[in-house]
Amino acid sequence: MIPIRQLPIVLKYIIRHRVRSLLTVTGIGLAMFLFCAVQAMRTGVAAATQEAAGDTTLVVYRENRFCPFTSQLPQDYSRTIAAIPGVASVIPMKILVNNCRASLDVITYRGVPEETFEKELVDVTLIAGSREEWASRSDAALVGERLAQRRGLKIGDQFTASGITAYVAGIISSVNPQDENVAYVHLGFLQRTGGRSKEGIVTQFNVRVDDPDRLDAVAAAIDAEFKAAQDPTWTSSEKAFVARAVSDIVELVSFAGWLGIGSLFAIFGLVANGISLSVQDRIKDHAVMQTLGYSEGSIARLIVTESLAISLLGGVLGVAAAGVISNVGQYSFSVDGMSIAMHADYRTIAAGVILCALIGIAAGLMPAFRAARLSTAEAFRSV
Repeated sequence: MIPIRQLPIVLKYIIRHRVRSLLTVTGIGLAMFLFCAVQAMRTGVAAATQEAAGDTTLVVYRENRFCPFTSQLPQDYSRTIAAIPGVASVIPMKILVNNCRASLDVITYRGVPEETFEKELVDVTLIAGSREEWASRSDAALVGERLAQRRGLKIGDQFTASGITAYVAGIISSVNPQDENVAYVHLGFLQRTGGRSKEGIVTQFNVRVDDPDRLDAVAAAIDAEFKAAQDPTWTSSEKAFVARAVSDIVELVSFAGWLGIGSLFAIFGLVANGISLSVQDRIKDHAVMQTLGYSEGSIARLIVTESLAISLLGGVLGVAAAGVISNVGQYSFSVDGMSIAMHADYRTIAAGVILCALIGIAAGLMPAFRAARLSTAEAFRSV
């Protein structure tokens, strides 16, 4: 690194050509914003679809059905499922969404029995409102934190989606990404409301098993139990169920990964081009500096530091914009009632800043080497 007293020289180099520096920094910022946006999507996909060793939740769905509108199962299946060895608990759920297609703004209602919700959804934490008020009103909803922030909902508000008006009795947070973008309402309320709803009919069952190692065995036993029934089932782990529902989004995000890699190459090209032009304009300055006693290493370090500063400046602006927009917008991809949150967390932001630093150093090495190897006589002849 260069001495602190030489930092004003680097600053002078950057502001000497203000327009060029501004365009370079802006380009780097836009490229890094794209990189962070892609990484935010990849992080959301991983959180929603990658199974962990301790996962114990199964989803029982109607066989050969995808959208919640088309999956209809008798609620009394829950008694049969609960009797299967290895099943710890069963939650019948009615799912209603305002849009089954891929969208950035979907409201998903989950109707659950009151007593089951209180006992089994242990991962849900109430951060505002009260469960007592939710229990006392038939139209009350416990709204996920991301959904509340995205729609600007607060305790006491009412909101309407899919022809159903619900009262916000509480706002919840959860380690499960799916709970962050839904509104939990009473199962009976959702079964009685809406043109597609029916008494005694649910969309799915969420089943918790007593041993993660028995997840596949219990899923096979459930499907075997209803294989010959009028409404056969398809059972999978919750993460696998989400992965199937959002498979198109997963493919889109995988392709977007190439855009993220391309943005890094774009940053390298922008920095390298800007520094090369800047060094070319300063050949005379470097000749004078060599005459005054600056070593080849000192000149090279000045150029690399300039490259690092420009790359970091643009990178910090890009990751800051991605972080602010991600956290304020609370965007989520939703399809078939399943959600993938887009969130630029601290790891994404840190990775963006570190990559910009590494790219800045790498992009400045070649111009620095050429400038340092140029003799004083050759420098003056080049002017």
